[in-house]
Amino acid sequence: MSELINNREYRQKVLKELITELHHGKTVEEVKDRFEKLIEGVSASEIAEMEQSLIMEGMPVEQIQNLCDVHAAVFKGSIEAIHRPEEENYENHPLEVFDKENSAIEAFIDETIKEILSRYEKEEDSQSSGMLKASFQKLLEIDKHYSRKENLLFPYLEKYNITAPPKVMWGVDDEIRDALKEIINDINKGEQKRKIIEDANTLLNRITEMIFKEENILFPMAQDTLTEDEWSAISNDSDEIGYTFIEPQGLYNPEYDENLEEPKDVASLQDAIPFDAGYLTAKEANAIFNTLPIDATFVDKDGHVKYFTQGKERIFARPKSVLGRDVANCHPPSSLHIVEKIVEDLQSGKKDHEDFWIKMGDQFVYIRYFAVRDRQGEYLGILEVTQNIKSIQELKGEKRLAD
Repeated sequence: MSELINNREYRQKVLKELITELHHGKTVEEVKDRFEKLIEGVSASEIAEMEQSLIMEGMPVEQIQNLCDVHAAVFKGSIEAIHRPEEENYENHPLEVFDKENSAIEAFIDETIKEILSRYEKEEDSQSSGMLKASFQKLLEIDKHYSRKENLLFPYLEKYNITAPPKVMWGVDDEIRDALKEIINDINKGEQKRKIIEDANTLLNRITEMIFKEENILFPMAQDTLTEDEWSAISNDSDEIGYTFIEPQGLYNPEYDENLEEPKDVASLQDAIPFDAGYLTAKEANAIFNTLPIDATFVDKDGHVKYFTQGKERIFARPKSVLGRDVANCHPPSSLHIVEKIVEDLQSGKKDHEDFWIKMGDQFVYIRYFAVRDRQGEYLGILEVTQNIKSIQELKGEKRLAD
């Protein structure tokens, strides 16, 4: 056992050295022979541990990100074959969906984009330029594939302290997104054909490399790590983001082993209030509501004021004595008929919200009333949201970085 551990540690050490050498300027060919002599097979988990160790030792994620394509080229052909076990119910599993998307992406690149790119290289007509632009615009759908990976799969890996591969991969995803938009922009501007062709081929290679890294590093690692409950949750949340070039015919519904211990729900922790997406303590929830840059008041289904926020930027006075009061008694007689009409329309379902906006001194106040209903559509009450939107109206241009 000690020999196995020592060999593993040695292999990890040399792998780090090889990547560091690549970072300092050595080519793939210069390190390839040493790599092949050292390793007969490298598992996905060892690659993840290596990148994690590099980050823990202080190497910036950006440097590892720059090496990502290079070390993938070294690993290609050397990673041990990892086959998922045959499962009776693998239909619509998130990994199956990711795999099908990758196949569709590769087919679109090989059968459509490369053919159009070849025509564009040989011909000068505007038609081939338009076709090339349209094909890359369609390829923008790859964002949905990357977004599901980043926002659904990565959070679960991070729960198991697998952080390095997601950070590195997300950075490369963003580079691919940016390069894709830049090519479309260059075609629009009439950039030199040679530059567009070179950039396009580089981008297509990067996308293909990402597919390889997903299928040989990320997905096997995730398959070995996540539980069936977690895969089911990923499947349930996937529709909200969308898919690339395919459309699954349903959700993944795993068959559970009745003998397995039921997973503990984090929302069952002491003092936790479960929500549809997460859980909060009462202290956290109260602080969050009071931090929102709005005044919010909730009137229950019986017409009684039940709750209001106490933020720093108050627009209308709300003394605590109003709690429990009939909302009809909170307004002057002259406007009572308006209030009653709003309540009637929201409660009946005729409307889901009603909006007003008024000037108050130097403020421009936006007042909104929302019908609050549960998942079954049962009316629970009305939420009044008030906000001074003058500063929002005055926004111009863009601000992408913090001051």
